[in-house]
Amino acid sequence: MEQKLNDIVLVPTDFSETCQNAIDHSVELAEYLDYKLVILHVINRETKSELKKDKLDVSAITDKLNDIANDIRENSRITVETLTREGSIFTEIHQTATDIGAQVMVLGTHGKKGMQYLVGSYALKVVTKSPVPTIVVQKRSFGKGYKKIVFPINGFTEARQQVQWAMHMAKKFGSLIHIFRQPHTDPDISGKINLVTAQIEEAFKENDIEYIIKDAEKTKNFRDQMINYAAAERADLIMIMTDADIFSPDFPAGAWGEQMMFNQAHIPVMCINPVMTGKVYYEYITLI
Repeated sequence: MEQKLNDIVLVPTDFSETCQNAIDHSVELAEYLDYKLVILHVINRETKSELKKDKLDVSAITDKLNDIANDIRENSRITVETLTREGSIFTEIHQTATDIGAQVMVLGTHGKKGMQYLVGSYALKVVTKSPVPTIVVQKRSFGKGYKKIVFPINGFTEARQQVQWAMHMAKKFGSLIHIFRQPHTDPDISGKINLVTAQIEEAFKENDIEYIIKDAEKTKNFRDQMINYAAAERADLIMIMTDADIFSPDFPAGAWGEQMMFNQAHIPVMCINPVMTGKVYYEYITLI
């Protein structure tokens, strides 16, 4: 059975400063998209340890969530709800996203300062197994939205969902899409990249999406070149496909994912896993 998706932004929090920034980011994103916001806290061992140390019970978590939600209601026009789940963040975050039919998740990542250490391989595990696209944010604020979106293409690009989301965001924010391509010496891979590029260009032109194409200068270190390009262009979002089960010499799932999520420019990264969804966001295209 197909999973019905709803107009919901899900944001998990461990009440750290970075997760609060993710909540702030989510509020503005929900306003632009006209979505409902759901704030989630997973009560796990770390939560219980913190509560015990402070001589509090679980009701303190509900109170914290309610305070955050009430503040949002006073300062925003969006609908906001709160949820608590008990268990592991690696299962409960994903299960909640599925249960509520969230369209997108915003994840704040940080060092070991919060309750649940959403950093490194922990955050990567949440992102690569997410049933919905995940926007990973650090300390950077939402600003004026995603006006400049970097859209990388290499020989492993599966474009359909990435293109759908790029057009979705571009329509909402009036974005300029920066298609950043990896040159390749293998003629077969180069031909695939050119074919994918042509399909994407056709879809963008048909839907009046503004875009430019930039080729990386070197065939190697595509990841680093992309991050440097995004920083130089003051990009507001990098949009990538992720799949921890697909091997790519240019995009090793661990180091690549971590360096992308924790890029020094603090540019938010939208990670889209190639999963089948029960709702087409925009019936713009069918790419082969």
